[in-house]
Amino acid sequence: MAGSIDRLFAGGTVLCDGAMGTMLYSRGVFINRCYDELNVREPENVRLVHQEYLQAGAEVIETNTFGANAYRLERFGLRDKVREFNLAGAQIARQCVDATREKQGTEAFVAGAIGPLGVRLEPVGKLGLDEAQAAFAEQIAALAEGGVDLLMIETMMSIDEAEQAVYAAKKVAPQLPVVVMVTVDEDGNCLDGSSPETAAARLAEAGANALGCNCSSGPATVLSVIECMRKVTTLPLVAMPNAGMPRNVEGRNIYLTSPEYMASFARKFVKAGANWVGGCCGTTPNHIRAMKSALRAMEAQGTGEQSVARAGIVAPPVEHPVQPLPLAERSRIGEMIATGEFVTMVEIVSPKGIDCTKELEGAGYLHDLGVHAINVPDSPRASARMSAQSLCIQIQQKVGIETILHYTCRDRNVLSIQSDLLGASSIGLKNILCLTGDPPKMGNYPDATAVFDVDAIGLVNIVRNLNHGLDIGRNSVGESTGFTISVAANPGVPDIDHEVRRFAYKVEAGAEFCITQPVFDLRLLDEFLKRIEQFRIPVIAGIWPLTSLRNAEFMKNDLRVSVPDETIARMAAQTSKEGAFAEGIAIASEMLAEVRGRVQGVQVSAPFGKYNAAAEVLGLTAVLGAAR
Repeated sequence: MAGSIDRLFAGGTVLCDGAMGTMLYSRGVFINRCYDELNVREPENVRLVHQEYLQAGAEVIETNTFGANAYRLERFGLRDKVREFNLAGAQIARQCVDATREKQGTEAFVAGAIGPLGVRLEPVGKLGLDEAQAAFAEQIAALAEGGVDLLMIETMMSIDEAEQAVYAAKKVAPQLPVVVMVTVDEDGNCLDGSSPETAAARLAEAGANALGCNCSSGPATVLSVIECMRKVTTLPLVAMPNAGMPRNVEGRNIYLTSPEYMASFARKFVKAGANWVGGCCGTTPNHIRAMKSALRAMEAQGTGEQSVARAGIVAPPVEHPVQPLPLAERSRIGEMIATGEFVTMVEIVSPKGIDCTKELEGAGYLHDLGVHAINVPDSPRASARMSAQSLCIQIQQKVGIETILHYTCRDRNVLSIQSDLLGASSIGLKNILCLTGDPPKMGNYPDATAVFDVDAIGLVNIVRNLNHGLDIGRNSVGESTGFTISVAANPGVPDIDHEVRRFAYKVEAGAEFCITQPVFDLRLLDEFLKRIEQFRIPVIAGIWPLTSLRNAEFMKNDLRVSVPDETIARMAAQTSKEGAFAEGIAIASEMLAEVRGRVQGVQVSAPFGKYNAAAEVLGLTAVLGAAR
């Protein structure tokens, strides 16, 4: 930080500007436009907004580049315009500041505005942290080239994402000071669940020169965040709230918080320990002008210095992961996977009602025969059934055989996912199969709402974090949940390239073994195993004993499973129900014998609750009539 910009971070009070989008909207720019493109298409509109804020007394103005990153611009088909829009935005603001200094002799500074990428990062999304950092670096490089004085990373909903933005800034433009602001919910917590204290500690550790809160639900919420942050950091703090929550007035969203009300909070922010104050959505030059008057009055009264004592401030430690137990110590299945033993599993589907007697008897029958674990699907094909978690715990407690809980993202947001998984671990469920889940349109209730906050890749990331004692906000949950983490794969999908890419992401996210969809064509399995050699984890092959020609045709035509013509022909050659059943078992037994040397185990399905069919495929001879 060279020259006069040092004073911004020396502990005094700094007035920032207000909303850019609100002002452009008031000038007739439709909300479906790409506002960042206006730097090139309508630069005079942007210039006039900057000038109004400078005339109102703003000492720091932000460039019109909040959404000028590759991922947000891609929505408008403008991904290749990152450098052009950011460079133009920085140059417009630079020209306005330089002109003001030349004409009025007043000093102001240009902050390069950087908003969130607009896509989910791991662990709740597909975007890697390295990819996020690269996107921020691309934007920051252009802003630095355009001549900004500092960087303003704002409205950050995830601390992980904010950290990547800071890291990018320190690599690409280490000469520029970095200000980072989070946005919070009505309870004052970041949208990833982190507390203000945790956010302050982590962002300070990442290298921020100042930090704070912007946007959110209005001045009162931001004030509480500033009070919390000031307790744990000596860095300059920034408060830039919305002008309250918008209200719909005759079809338009209007912010009704008055300039006088915002001015009263400007004084409260400073008294609470904030150094920089300004506005976000809904604020205008009138709000900034009123805040300027309020701050001048404080200075005239001798109360410009922050009244919060900073001696003895101790930032809370940033939460660090705990080390989960080795895979072999987490569960019996984990031990077998870790030591290379051949694993046998059978799938039992939950009942559609509350009576699971048949399923428990089936699990007991299979347990007595030596099957290692029971897999319980999570409402397969979007059907309404007893929860997989309930059946799993009943099987474990009443039968004594280990289970693998299928867990889908379809019905749960990230809050529910974490709650469910913490609960599952606490009651002894230690094996999780992470699945995206079938969409509701496949089931009996096609109008049901799907959630899909994350997909299977994001779910694996969440489970891995919980295994390290952290939630998605990297807040401590105490001990490791101790799950073995498995994922699904389908060697028979038409787009195998896409399947292999997703499999690689799952492994990178933390998957420890894989269970395939039913395999009927050994050539496809061999091809899949060859494609995943560089990121191979133990593979459990899915085996499905066909029960009839109709069943075979359903698998091939409805479920799009690759069933060879030879297999269809073998089932078609059977003229009786019994013959078809026996032929299906024979085909599955042959497949099991073929795959034994290629994989580390098999999961055999029990179609239509025929548990003895699964037992016969596995070569187990005992029979329990009630379970047929």
